Amino acid sequence: MNLDFYRNLGSKIKKRRKAIGLTQQQLADKANISLNFMGKIEVAFSKPSLDTLIDLAEALETSVSDLTKFN
Repeated sequence: MNLDFYRNLGSKIKKRRKAIGLTQQQLADKANISLNFMGKIEVAFSKPSLDTLIDLAEALETSVSDLTKFN
């Protein structure tokens, strides 16, 4: 996967997180990851595993498919 994919993914996660009123810390806690890692995912500095992506989607009350659909 290229960097654009991860930039789009991080942007989509951040947008959804804000839409449902969660802080990065709250989302990180729900997904059982560190705040540092959460921040890095949102700016495409780190790449989440599929398991982490599934946990994030569940915490964001959405699907992996929705998080990875880019227009």
